[in-house]
Amino acid sequence: MPAKTLHFQSPRHLSQLYAGKEENLAHAERALGVKLVTREDWLKIEAPQEPLALAEEFFAFLNAARSQGMSIRTPDFARLVDSFAKGEARRWQAFLDEPLVIATDRKSVVPKTIGQKEFLQSVLKKPIVIGIGPAGTGKTYLAVAAAVSALLNHEVKRIVLTRPAVEAGEALGFLPGDLREKILPYLRPLYDALHDMLDPEEVVKLTEKGIIEIAPLAYMRGRTLSHAFVILDEAQNTTPEQMMMFLTRLGEDSRMVVTGDVTQIDLPRPKRSGLLEVRHILKDTPGIVFHTFTGADVVRHPLVQRIVDAYERYKNPPAGDGADGGR
Repeated sequence: MPAKTLHFQSPRHLSQLYAGKEENLAHAERALGVKLVTREDWLKIEAPQEPLALAEEFFAFLNAARSQGMSIRTPDFARLVDSFAKGEARRWQAFLDEPLVIATDRKSVVPKTIGQKEFLQSVLKKPIVIGIGPAGTGKTYLAVAAAVSALLNHEVKRIVLTRPAVEAGEALGFLPGDLREKILPYLRPLYDALHDMLDPEEVVKLTEKGIIEIAPLAYMRGRTLSHAFVILDEAQNTTPEQMMMFLTRLGEDSRMVVTGDVTQIDLPRPKRSGLLEVRHILKDTPGIVFHTFTGADVVRHPLVQRIVDAYERYKNPPAGDGADGGR
């Protein structure tokens, strides 16, 4: 039977291609119809000529993705190998042929997972992108990076960053302090992301000029946001009415990114989340892209990914395991 041995830079580099899990190689064997043997820094593929060539192309793709700075997690590996088995290799090659580096004044931002790169590609091409996923997946950070880059490249004239200021309808009057003190804690994550990409003095200067605006969602009513990059963060805490209000602020030559985590809805019952509803209302609307992040896209401390995975298992237990569903 034909065989091909692929050599890699080191055992660690090879292991990174399949997330260090033998069961992923077993999955690839079944999906691609090949036999895989790995030792040290090499991988041997045994198969008839056609599946052998496909497996070689698959591992070359993984190696190229890793060289672009992306991590291969188990869910990524499974999705990719199944896609290659279905004959979709060309689509993924085109995905790699567009390297993505978002340049800002203080740093260059590179997507670290397959999901992050898909999200960023959509943000750069579509007028409205809605990113949904758990904590630590980089949703807001990537959106702010794209906004700063667009501003620096004169693609937009201003950046507008907004959040629901307080859960359950932005009841600012019940908080102590003046308006700035009331809203700052809710907007702090957006400032933190900006300070990663621009000098703090520049953020202050641009804010004073109105080129960067960071405000509660309630401040968006009645406006048309033209020539702007507009980001709505924590969108799971919008009502359907607020979500519609926000999306209809889109003006000429503007882009919008909506981010949120539907597992962290703080709205009181019976209020519905606008982020949950909008997926059903606008899912087939041209020009609007929905991107779903998973635990495989978590890029914080490795423990964060394990926490996310544990909660997903707890809320969606296998049938018959006796879980109480979180009561």
